[in-house]
Amino acid sequence: MPPKPTQPHAAESSGPTGLSRPPKLLLIIPAFNERDNIGPLLLSLREAGLEALVVNDGSTDDTAEVCAEAGANVVSLPCNLGIGGAVQTGYKYACSHGYDIAVQFDGDGQHRAEFIPALIAPLLAGEADLTIGSRYIEKRGFQSTPMRRAGIRYFSRLIRLITGQTVTDPTSGFRAVNRRIMTLFAAHYPSDYPEPESVMHVLRLGGRVAEVPVLMSERSGGRSSIRSFRSAYYMVKVSLAILIDMLRGSGMRNV
Repeated sequence: MPPKPTQPHAAESSGPTGLSRPPKLLLIIPAFNERDNIGPLLLSLREAGLEALVVNDGSTDDTAEVCAEAGANVVSLPCNLGIGGAVQTGYKYACSHGYDIAVQFDGDGQHRAEFIPALIAPLLAGEADLTIGSRYIEKRGFQSTPMRRAGIRYFSRLIRLITGQTVTDPTSGFRAVNRRIMTLFAAHYPSDYPEPESVMHVLRLGGRVAEVPVLMSERSGGRSSIRSFRSAYYMVKVSLAILIDMLRGSGMRNV
């Protein structure tokens, strides 16, 4: 069983991260109408010693009130921006408040905090800039629906064809970034179905992407904010975005 997640210890900061202090870690939790899931999740994260920012993405239920009752740090957007805008808000917050590592973490109960130490380990070791929690390395736990798995395989093959790198779970929203990519995402983050496109963006700019095996759980309540995964719009839009990104310049000169 993975170790109980905690904030990284001081000993971990003496590696390739170059920090003389324990790295500051922030969980970014985008939330839209997640009142059924977010309260117990926030309490469990607090008990684990993890600091989280909830980005309340224009919820029409009492998500914000539930978060406040749990003592969470909340940024409430005046309208629904979608997953991309909510996550980018979190990255802007992390940059402006001096965090060294940011972890995207869903508010629907699918992501499991005990895997956070494994997720951030390649960042702390200086071996990656972006790490992705993949449910398809060991193929255990909730594997999503057959249609979603077909879409995931498609984007995995497309990214491998373009970049030569295999990413088994490019749609996973359970991911962590170092300060370098945090700054990049704060300035630019895809607005619509952003996960595969953001992976491609990092790879094109010369960033190092690694995956770690994780288990995910099935959503415990509410509805996903991304409900049209099966639609032709999703496949075409993200495919075009990846191909357009491929045609842009390379190198992380501006990061």
